Amino acid sequence: MATVDLVMPKMGESIMEATILKWHKNPGDTVKMDETVLEIATDKVDSEVPSTAAGVITEILYNVNDVVPIGTVIARIKTGADEGVATQQPQPAQPQPAVAEAPKPQPQSQPQAAKPAPSVNGNRFYSPLVLNIAAQEGVSMAELETIPGTGNEGRVTKKDILQYVSDKKSGRVATAAPAAPAREMVIPVEKVEQRSVAAPAAISGNVEIIEMDRMRKLIADHMVRSKHTSPHVTSFTEADVTNLVMWREKVKKEFEKRERTKITFTPLFIEAIVRCIKKFPLINSSVDGDRIIVKKDINIGMATALPSGNLIVPVIRNADQLNLVGLAKQVNGLADNARNNKLKPEDIADGTFTLTNVGTFGSLMGTPIINQPQVAILAVGAIKKRPVVVETPHGDSIAIRHMMYLSMSYDHRIVDGSLGATFLTAVANELENFNPNREI
Repeated sequence: MATVDLVMPKMGESIMEATILKWHKNPGDTVKMDETVLEIATDKVDSEVPSTAAGVITEILYNVNDVVPIGTVIARIKTGADEGVATQQPQPAQPQPAVAEAPKPQPQSQPQAAKPAPSVNGNRFYSPLVLNIAAQEGVSMAELETIPGTGNEGRVTKKDILQYVSDKKSGRVATAAPAAPAREMVIPVEKVEQRSVAAPAAISGNVEIIEMDRMRKLIADHMVRSKHTSPHVTSFTEADVTNLVMWREKVKKEFEKRERTKITFTPLFIEAIVRCIKKFPLINSSVDGDRIIVKKDINIGMATALPSGNLIVPVIRNADQLNLVGLAKQVNGLADNARNNKLKPEDIADGTFTLTNVGTFGSLMGTPIINQPQVAILAVGAIKKRPVVVETPHGDSIAIRHMMYLSMSYDHRIVDGSLGATFLTAVANELENFNPNREI
């Protein structure tokens, strides 16, 4: 018989950790191949983790509500379930340092938030994120060495250093001879303030207090982190989408009857975006330190509102390889699965560019926040009829046209205003020049 390690699966480029929601199996339970062992949650989606082998669960290494880095061993399965494996281990005990067996553990995560950190030394490892925050806050290496770490093997996590900065600002810790004067705090002030504001007595008046649910907390953290990571610039333009609107109105009944799916505006927008990404590939990239990673795959994320009011971004993979019918089916299928909580981890992973439709709720335009680690996000507003000047070979005239504002936020580290505005204008031109005689 052999022992198989069950590890926390990788669920996307920007997802480094997941929270355990529920164990479906206990030590000593028999498990089949692909049978659900536990449920996990990230800031994007809840998912089930299946067994990678048939056998008996011998160890469960993490508790419910533990935050676990991807690639970390979370349970062990002994194959040969017919022989039966008795276990006396309670579920679950203190996690063993199984992370040493996991590929590429993420130092900024914290599987055991309450576990005391081991003593530090001069060879202590710090993640690039922690070092970046330290540099911006004027936290010297000497101070870093004094910060208790709650991550794997006592490593300092993002939470640890943000807490240290908050405590230092409020005078709860002594300054350990910093190598350079501390700079003004420019990291996620909202998050630090939330940690230090713990006095409900400060709340007065006729109010209702609503606790954030788990997903809203994760979304909030993701948004703050994005603003901290990328210097956002937003450009605006407008497009006359009359031809597109009239064409959709003309074909939508036939399209639904023939393809058994509705034709919405979203696949038409995605089609235009894909064409423009091929012309301006730098928009379809991410930043890794001083390197620009240009993505050859075009995977378009579409922001989708959930019944709870939260947002999720399912991804249409290889959107450039799909025709309009394929895009429509992908859009509708992912949107339905999102609303019914049926998305899989791969459905929200590896996006390279995001589209958000703020016009769905009546907004004319918006300033969207970049979905990390992407470098741009495009928002389309509500389509409204307006009188506009129409230029023709016979002169100008005023006509009632269907108009729509577009806005795009982009990472100014690598996307300058010229590229951002040019790309946005190109998308608007694609929509304006839509062929009204196009075949389905």
